Amino acid sequence: MNAWSKVEVLILDDFLIRPVNPDAASDTLEVIEDRHGLRSTILTSQLPVANWYASIGDPTIADALLDRLTTNLHRIELNGESMRKVVTSTDVQG
Repeated sequence: MNAWSKVEVLILDDFLIRPVNPDAASDTLEVIEDRHGLRSTILTSQLPVANWYASIGDPTIADALLDRLTTNLHRIELNGESMRKVVTSTDVQG
């Protein structure tokens, strides 16, 4: 966990794609807490932000983690078809 806290840019892909166990939630909070305000963290998730709280499970950890993740951020929401579908369709036809 210490190494993840120190990298300049941490990318968490498919964040909370499935519910997390308490240990994983606690470890994630520790890393995010260490990085908060010091280093950049990029999250990608197919789960809407409104559903993150329930996916984390533990309300205390969820409050602390989401407080750090949802303040001082740049949020980009993408809508539309999956690019995987578009690329696959183009490859098959072309």
